[in-house]
Amino acid sequence: MNATINYPYTIHNTKLSNGCNIAYVDEGTGPKTLVFIHGLATYALSWRKNIEGLKNHHRCIALDLPGNGLSDKGEYTYSMSFFAEVVNELVQKLGLKNVCLVGHSMGGQIALTTLLNHPKCAEKLVLSAPAGFETFTTVEKDIYKRAIQFFDLFSTEENSLRQAVQNSFYNSPTQGEDMIRDLAAIMKTYKPNVYRKMIDACIAGMLNEPVFDRLHTIKQPTLVMYGERDALIPNKLLHPVTTRKIAETGTAEMPNARLHMIPQCGHFLQWEKADVANGYILGFLR
Repeated sequence: MNATINYPYTIHNTKLSNGCNIAYVDEGTGPKTLVFIHGLATYALSWRKNIEGLKNHHRCIALDLPGNGLSDKGEYTYSMSFFAEVVNELVQKLGLKNVCLVGHSMGGQIALTTLLNHPKCAEKLVLSAPAGFETFTTVEKDIYKRAIQFFDLFSTEENSLRQAVQNSFYNSPTQGEDMIRDLAAIMKTYKPNVYRKMIDACIAGMLNEPVFDRLHTIKQPTLVMYGERDALIPNKLLHPVTTRKIAETGTAEMPNARLHMIPQCGHFLQWEKADVANGYILGFLR
């Protein structure tokens, strides 16, 4: 059953070798092809403001990851390596050239994993509040998983979904209302317990497939952006340090990376400060 969502773009579909049907939008033209990878439990339209700001300069492709949006939902592992294979195969199948991977939050860790496993997949990399810079001990991983289950921020209830999205913004969380409505509609298309199983598997994937110790091997020019008021990175209970500290530590590991901290901005920086983020991306690509 498809969700009732008013996608403002034509929806394209392609079936990958694992049998999964991937839904994606493909807008604009230009010298670079930006492949946008969304974060945990969101969808391709979480990049809508960036597509609108960048499609007159570059080709913009945003996919719904398996288990999300209008892509197939199934018994997948939902690991970072699984998602990385999906991204790489999509790039290859569409014959994309001059690729820049653009990932937000979990999508950032997926983009990093993609380049670690397939270094030739993209020429450049943009990371928007990426997961993967923050590291966790074995004990911390267990605490993190238990905390997520206790607060149940990604349950199948719309109020919990609303809280999770609003926590991603620093100011004016009402600007995420369209996204909340769409994600709630998508959530209703899942069979019982499948949605929650997907969320838990994604979180386990991020924790169990760390990338920090391999960041130094990524040679692609990389733009890193974080909101200074990010309430999700770092985990304040486990790591009482600033977002800037996490951002600077991770960026320093990458030989060709530059960092921009965006003031008065939360975790969903590409939405909350879209004009600023788009300006940094355009400058980086030039």
